[in-house]
Amino acid sequence: MPAHRHNSYQRLILLIWPFVVVVMLLVLAGILSINILSAVRAYVAGESLWSKGQKDAIYALTLYLDTRDPVAYQQYRQAIAIPKGDHVARLALDAPEPDFTTAKRGFLAGGNLPADVPAMIWLFHYFRDVSYIDRAITIWGKADESLAELDAVASRLHAGISGNTLDEAGARAARRQLEAINSRLTPIENEFSGTLGEASHAIRDLLLYGNLATALFLIVLAVWRTRKHLAEREKLEDALQKSEERLQLAVSGSHYGVWDWDIPSNGVYISTQYKQLFGFAGNDEPVELQAIMAKLHPDDQQPVGAALDAHLQSGAHYEHEFRIHTIDGEYRWYHSSGRATHDGNGQAIRMAGTFEDVTERKRMEAALQAEQERALVTLASIGDAVLTTDTQRRVSYMNPAAEALLGVRHTPGLLLEHVCRLADEAQQQNVLDPVGQVLAGTAADTDGRNLWLIRLDGSETAVRLVAAPMHDEAGSIAGVALAFHDMTRERQFVANLSWQASHDELTGLVNRREFEQRLARLIAERPHRPAHHTVLYLDLDQFKLVNDTCGHAAGDELLRQVCATLQGHLRGDDTLARLGGDEFGIILQGCPPEPAERIAETLRESIEVLHFAWGNQPFSVSVSIGLVALDDSFSTLEDSMRAADVACYLAKEKGRNRVQRYEPDDAELTVRYGEMEWVQRIHRALDENRFCLYAQEIAPLHGHEVRHVEVLLRLIGEDGSIVPPIAFIPAAERYNLMPTIDRWVVRTALATMRALKTDLVCSINLSGTSIGDEAFLEYVCCQLLESGVPATSVCFEITETSAIANLTRATVFIHALKALGCRFSLDDFGSGMSSFAYLKHLPVDYLKIDGAFVKGMLNDASDRAMVEAINHIGHVMGKRTIAEFVENAGILQLTREIGVDYAQGYAVAHPQPFGATDTADQTANRYNGQGAIL
Repeated sequence: MPAHRHNSYQRLILLIWPFVVVVMLLVLAGILSINILSAVRAYVAGESLWSKGQKDAIYALTLYLDTRDPVAYQQYRQAIAIPKGDHVARLALDAPEPDFTTAKRGFLAGGNLPADVPAMIWLFHYFRDVSYIDRAITIWGKADESLAELDAVASRLHAGISGNTLDEAGARAARRQLEAINSRLTPIENEFSGTLGEASHAIRDLLLYGNLATALFLIVLAVWRTRKHLAEREKLEDALQKSEERLQLAVSGSHYGVWDWDIPSNGVYISTQYKQLFGFAGNDEPVELQAIMAKLHPDDQQPVGAALDAHLQSGAHYEHEFRIHTIDGEYRWYHSSGRATHDGNGQAIRMAGTFEDVTERKRMEAALQAEQERALVTLASIGDAVLTTDTQRRVSYMNPAAEALLGVRHTPGLLLEHVCRLADEAQQQNVLDPVGQVLAGTAADTDGRNLWLIRLDGSETAVRLVAAPMHDEAGSIAGVALAFHDMTRERQFVANLSWQASHDELTGLVNRREFEQRLARLIAERPHRPAHHTVLYLDLDQFKLVNDTCGHAAGDELLRQVCATLQGHLRGDDTLARLGGDEFGIILQGCPPEPAERIAETLRESIEVLHFAWGNQPFSVSVSIGLVALDDSFSTLEDSMRAADVACYLAKEKGRNRVQRYEPDDAELTVRYGEMEWVQRIHRALDENRFCLYAQEIAPLHGHEVRHVEVLLRLIGEDGSIVPPIAFIPAAERYNLMPTIDRWVVRTALATMRALKTDLVCSINLSGTSIGDEAFLEYVCCQLLESGVPATSVCFEITETSAIANLTRATVFIHALKALGCRFSLDDFGSGMSSFAYLKHLPVDYLKIDGAFVKGMLNDASDRAMVEAINHIGHVMGKRTIAEFVENAGILQLTREIGVDYAQGYAVAHPQPFGATDTADQTANRYNGQGAIL
């Protein structure tokens, strides 16, 4: 661009800037006048609504006076709400400390357009004492006095009509009052409108005269400025020349580059330092445009050419970013902008501009974009509902989980209160405002509280909420992030666990644990609240026959029918529980022994006449009942349960199908007590080291892995026979001996593994009692440390029933040992109705599919489907599966086809003594070579 043209532009700016200032002031005055006129117009419109509301209110009140129709009175309340809203707004703005929020609500209640309300508040607040506005507000106040009188008349009318106390004279007087009020309000309304009209005209005149004065001032200013700038022309040209020199120096010393394209010759001048960086000779000679284009990244050549052509042909703004290959062998990003000049014929003859290296900015933008993408994908994929708001409480982001939870789609500008509300479950009337708390700089009061999320349709969902502030670069709060966790499934899960912990899944009755807790409470209350209570212990006589003949399904159905029969003969306060298998317990609360014997006999007879058939095969069913009257001789739960168990056992010994009452001095019962000595036998076996361990292979079905076995416990009887665990484990569990036995098993198994010195994964079964014992966990950790056996070689097996009985403790136990490297297997998986519901809460490594399903797969499609489902769910959750009771080649092949990881059973290997160096195993081998018993 020629130097003289540049100077001309500079002089032009110096010449016109005062005019620009005057014009800007004129524009600002015009904007102010327009805002005032708009606000005055809004007040005129508001007065129209006010007047209409007042007229409608008087009309509705007159109609109410004539018809006594409550609908007319409601119409009055609706109509009078408009002037009342304006009244509230006036009082809020006229207060010493104006309440703009209340004023806004008042104007909106007065029917004013939301867009007009800010202007109305602004005019009132800043021009309250201006003559016209002050006079209009004074008139407004007078009208509100009549409005208050009108409302008082309405209240008296409503009270009189509602109470049927308004006579004809009172009605005529009220009508006259209404007419008088209407007569007073009409001229006030006209005066208010007239005053606002005068204000509008005054503003219009002021604007007109102001514009004329400004125009005159501009003419005078133009003459003065022109003379002044003509006199300074020579001086400015000199200054401009010096300024151009300084510009050249500044460009040379900055990171910006300058380019100048001579279009006819197609040569481009580039700043020297960048010319060398791009690989051209470091001189002042121009470079061919084609040579520069060749340096561009192949993907950028066409866009850059198109942008240049568009600018040259249509004058479109040229600003582009592209990559250039530098002398360092890399492509760097540059931002370029420029403008072309034209000759008298409109032909582009020159184009110049600047460029800047923006490589680092591009890298940061790419990194930021990637980070934002990761954040959005993460938020979209998580299950919790996440949303963010700005400081105006508008929702700025909602992930899909939030849209699903709240039942709304995110739209820009959506206010949080238009989406949901939060209430404390303990105090549902207490609506919480975590966003307001965070915006105020305090922590949201939501930790540890049970919250209800209330949607717009009124539906509620239990949630847990975390609210945190978001900050801008200056550290100020820029919004709030809210994370809602839907607690519905957790609450259902806890409720299910609570029910399962105290009830039997098959029959729906309370289980042994709940039964014993209730019985223990009655025993504890006896010294303080003497009462007669009786305990019945019931055992079905033919249940095993039904199970063995027709299968477990028939046995389950029999148990359900027996429960229904028993419940039909019990009182509301009585407790019926399934204690396990075919054993039931009944607490007859507040029932002495003699009536209890009659009830027990009735129960026995009802079971005896129960006609149970499975398929075409009928079965006779009977029950043996032991009866114990709770008296002072039973001070503990164990004594009571043992007595009831002994009495029931004796009823079976005497021929079954009878009721046996426990009497402390009964010689036969005393003898039976002596026969129940399993506790002493177990203690002697521990003292004499007559327990031994067997091991059964767990074979991998796909590939070769480290040898895996399950340790099986056996007891060597006094006669040298091998006693299977089914004979003594129930007694050990009942009398809380399992932690002691489990300690022996863990200690012996680890010692044997250390002596074998082979790679081996050993599965050790643990009882539910041991899992719940904190001291047992510490004992296992010490044994692992002392034995030197790698923790990764040890796998503990727990049954799903023992795990669910104390899920929290089981989870703690598993986590503690898994942290050391131990593995865990969930035994008999699938036997419980809620297996899948709590599986995700148990961090086990293996699932042992219940053998009842495995051994029936060949002949029962439902058993096969169950095995496939458990195997699929286990793999989805990252767990390996083991099939128990793989007893023949057909089951083994089918197990492999399904995709189960391991198999265990006679088709794989029979149990064998575990470890030749183990003393107990050596002892076991000396006893007639008897085989293991599963």
